Amino acid sequence: MAAEAAANGGGLKGELATSPRSVFQWLSSRVVRRLSWGIADQIVSSLTNFAVGIYIVRTLGAVQFGVYSLAYVTYGFALNASRGLSTDPLMVRFSGTDRATWRRATRNCTGTALVVGLLSGAAVLAVAKVLGSTAASGFEALGLTLPGLMLQDSWRYSFFALGRGAQAFLNDMIWAVTLLPALLLLKASSHADVFWFTFAWGATGTVAAAVGPFQARLLPRISGAWRWVADHRDLGFRYLAEGTASNAVNQVRSYGVAVILGLGAVGYLQASITLMGPMTILFLGMGLVTIPEGARALRRSPRHLRIFCVLVSVGLTAASLGWGLVLLVAVPRGLGSGLLGPIWHTTYPLVLPMSLYLMGQAVGTGASTGLHALGAAKRSLRFVLITAAICSAFALAGALVGGVMGTAVGMAIGNWVSAFLFWWQFGVALREYEAMTDGSVRRRGLTGRRAAA
Repeated sequence: MAAEAAANGGGLKGELATSPRSVFQWLSSRVVRRLSWGIADQIVSSLTNFAVGIYIVRTLGAVQFGVYSLAYVTYGFALNASRGLSTDPLMVRFSGTDRATWRRATRNCTGTALVVGLLSGAAVLAVAKVLGSTAASGFEALGLTLPGLMLQDSWRYSFFALGRGAQAFLNDMIWAVTLLPALLLLKASSHADVFWFTFAWGATGTVAAAVGPFQARLLPRISGAWRWVADHRDLGFRYLAEGTASNAVNQVRSYGVAVILGLGAVGYLQASITLMGPMTILFLGMGLVTIPEGARALRRSPRHLRIFCVLVSVGLTAASLGWGLVLLVAVPRGLGSGLLGPIWHTTYPLVLPMSLYLMGQAVGTGASTGLHALGAAKRSLRFVLITAAICSAFALAGALVGGVMGTAVGMAIGNWVSAFLFWWQFGVALREYEAMTDGSVRRRGLTGRRAAA
């Protein structure tokens, strides 16, 4: 992206106004409007998962909630793989295209997501057979429903690529509306265990996935999966590696904590993360628009991109700090017992370090957005791998030294270290872009003077 921008005269955009005021005006006139459907859709998606987590922890307790948490982390691992191979290339190369082009691409894209779901579901079922313990029940339910869950997510991103965020919102609403009665029916019929709760969550997601073809008026093409992966391997495998590395932080941390401290500790950590649910909604909703908006800022000028990325980090960090303060005050005054039931006493001490953990993530988000907008693929992937290892190491070291509290503190330290590393790399990448762009402008100027002579 950086090379293309330089070749097309990106350096000349520096003639545009680059003051903070001009960036604020641009944000208010453009970004906020495009953000609305992303936030609305993410609210529905995240609140569904938030509600399920709260319902399970209050109904089943810490151990079975820990089983559900392991299954959910595994779902996130498969989801990142599916997005990297299917919907991420679609968002990059087919956003804003005509409907006929979008239909052809979406057939293969959703078919790829379905294939990823089938393969990952089979792998999860095989793991469940090997486990043969309490944890196996959650994995069995997840394995059965992963194909539908991957397909549902691909419809969601496909609709955003077409510019029809309302359709993605409707599809997530279908999942939410069908999930609520399913959970109530399970509790009323005495099937309240982690298998059936996890299965109900995944099965109702599959119902939403089945509605997707009627909304899009097309069917997934499984036979086009290989062609899709091959045609977009330059993007897909990089995004797969980034998503896998990022999710591996949660995967390694959860499994490692389960081994070191037991499933109950995983449940307490997940409960503290659940309290951060509203901020997760904001992070993910912003994620639908920050990278394309960062690219637009770069086309105006590198200064616009720098200011935009700083504003993203400052805004998210301030919001994270505010939510942390709300939790510190409200959890012991009834919010904790209302949301988490009897385990809130053990979870409350984790609120402070988890708030710092969230703030570290917010600080790094702006720099990560900038690296992607610059198209600094190799640099971004390399430091995702480095920071993933750092975060995992701090979390597990904290678990060994300080138990659950130590794990939370280690997670916070890892995120802050990673944030500073990403800002350092963003600064290096931006300077490289500016040098390349200035060189391109000088070469064009020299060529013009020679032609005039």
